Amino acid sequence: MDSPPAGARNVLTPSSLNRLVRGLLEDAMALLWIEGELSNLARPASGHVYFTLKDAQAQVRCAMFRPRSQTLRFAPAEGQRVLLRARATLYEPRGDYQLIVESMEDAGAGALARALEELKARLAAEGLFDAARKRALPAYPRRIGVITSASGAAIRDVLSVLRRRFALVEADLLPVPVQGKEAPAAIAAMLQRACRSGRYDVVLLTRGGGANEDLAAFNDETVVRAVAACSVPVVAAVGHEIDFTLVDFAADLRAPTPSAAAELLVPDAILLHTRLTRLHAQLQRRAAQALQQLAQRLDAWQARLHNQHPAQRLARARERLQTLRAHMYSLLPTQLTRLRAHVQQLRGHLQISALRNRLAAARMRLAAAQARQQQTLRTLLLQQQTRLDALRRALHAISPLATLERGYAIVFDAEGHIVRSVRAVQPGQSLHARLADGDIGLRVVAAAPGKTSPD
Repeated sequence: MDSPPAGARNVLTPSSLNRLVRGLLEDAMALLWIEGELSNLARPASGHVYFTLKDAQAQVRCAMFRPRSQTLRFAPAEGQRVLLRARATLYEPRGDYQLIVESMEDAGAGALARALEELKARLAAEGLFDAARKRALPAYPRRIGVITSASGAAIRDVLSVLRRRFALVEADLLPVPVQGKEAPAAIAAMLQRACRSGRYDVVLLTRGGGANEDLAAFNDETVVRAVAACSVPVVAAVGHEIDFTLVDFAADLRAPTPSAAAELLVPDAILLHTRLTRLHAQLQRRAAQALQQLAQRLDAWQARLHNQHPAQRLARARERLQTLRAHMYSLLPTQLTRLRAHVQQLRGHLQISALRNRLAAARMRLAAAQARQQQTLRTLLLQQQTRLDALRRALHAISPLATLERGYAIVFDAEGHIVRSVRAVQPGQSLHARLADGDIGLRVVAAAPGKTSPD
């Protein structure tokens, strides 16, 4: 067969061929994921990374240029299995096919991350992370179980914060290994033991920060299920603020650090003392105001008695009122002393029992004491008012004015003396008579003594 004429041939040079192949390769293949083993690793002073990625049957050359290599979160090592995100291209000067790497991950770490996400999704589907099943923490816990390493910094931070904020709370260290192969089983067993004991109001599961592999025990399915099944509220404080593990989602509350967890678990004793002091002062003010109002009412009654009754009866009533007044004023220091003693007793009770229940009982007792005090004062005032009403009626009954209201009259002579006998007047004498509703002028026409009844 004859060859085509030289003018009809499309002749390429090596450089144009490589350029053509490079364009075809890059256009046909977008960014792809590829996994393999590192070989012939080189990191020159330029900052670029050159290596070969291989498996049992083949290999391919790779280059990761400096801007990308600076984002690596680990140091690649010879023989390490990695996962690459790269694009295929051709190095034109030598005609070598190669991969330009955009990112590199430790394939082992990537597999762990995928497995962790799968476990998280499965447990979430079962409802272990639902917000509806999370419980509120007790406002005033009496005893806290702290599950952590006995030698770690976490337990020291937790105990330091608890002593500073609320020294009355008891904290038990429940020691477990927090990393290593034996850690998951030990943590799950300690959680179950703490919940079954009925000793704790809340359980704190904590440890300090570390690498992902150091926190692996807190991503274990057994531990996560033990947290979700615990019969008392569980607070998780694992690692630093940026660290998240599966127990954080299963716990009733997640704290960013061990110290922050301790802050959330107990109240501030200084604030509680301030509140008690404010309530005590408020009670004193209200009691003083009530007594002052009662004293003013008694003063008003005293003034009314002085204006409406004879001097002798008023003097006795005034003495009685003064005695009552002094007695009522004496009630205030007695009641305040009793209330202060009661508050002191409540403060003592705070050291041996749940503060929340004791504070509620203290409020109820203070309210009852105030109600009893007010009832006592009302009863005393009602008794005195009843007595004064009786005295007023008795005085009115013996008053001359009451006799006049029954139709009688009192007769006076011109000098204002009461006329007690007809023998004391003469015909033509001027007199005047006082009736219940006024006076009448009289003139004597005749005066005839009447018969008197024998004694």
